[in-house]
Amino acid sequence: MIALYSKGLVSFLNLSLSRLLKDSILVVQNIQCEHLGRFKKLFECDKYDISVIDARNIKNIFQNISDYSGIVILGGPMSVYDNYEYLQEEQNLINKAVDMNIPTLGICLGSQLIAQALGGSVHAGKTKEIGWYDIEITNDGKREIFSGLSTNNVKIFQWHGDTFHLPDGSTILAKSRDYVQAFRIKNAIGIQFHIEVDVNMIKDWINQYSKEIEDSKIPVDSIMPKNLSQIEELSSLCKSVYVNFRDMIEKSKKKIN
Repeated sequence: MIALYSKGLVSFLNLSLSRLLKDSILVVQNIQCEHLGRFKKLFECDKYDISVIDARNIKNIFQNISDYSGIVILGGPMSVYDNYEYLQEEQNLINKAVDMNIPTLGICLGSQLIAQALGGSVHAGKTKEIGWYDIEITNDGKREIFSGLSTNNVKIFQWHGDTFHLPDGSTILAKSRDYVQAFRIKNAIGIQFHIEVDVNMIKDWINQYSKEIEDSKIPVDSIMPKNLSQIEELSSLCKSVYVNFRDMIEKSKKKIN
């Protein structure tokens, strides 16, 4: 009787530990200045444990990927087609996460890594987008990761020069005149633009990427938000995306349990 009770207690504790670990979010960071931004507080408010790993150390995480209920892959100035081993390892991680049905969100470079990892390709775009741009949320986008928005047309913050050809089976969630701006394939969401930034992050990037701004002949004034409402609207968009990504995570957890 005692032995059976002990076995039952161990099983309960193991299940409880598993569920606890399923509240962990893995964040892959490609460069220090491109961090979670506004997402950090949103995850913390919902009591998720955030594990941030430098992309160059990504090999260390593969054996523990099942510990995470969601994965976020952030941006960076490098290109997917640069000859860095860790960029290929990030693509391996994405493939494994998709196979294990772990919801994955890629921002900017992260979205490009998702596209290439799952059968698409990444290349230099015809023009760089740095600053504020209008995009259109598709009807699919409004039903999915951008659910809750009152309009299909929003102004967002960009900082990219590369773009992608989407993998077969992708659903376009947002677009602009020149580029696909967001997509879903299976349980992975790619967002080309930056919804996580606040004013301080933008100022930091202007400093960190000053040479790129100078070479691109982009006026610094066009990179900063024109008014408070512009950055507040971006913050609201970030929160909507977070809520919908969180719902993906919670639905995935229920399937596992």
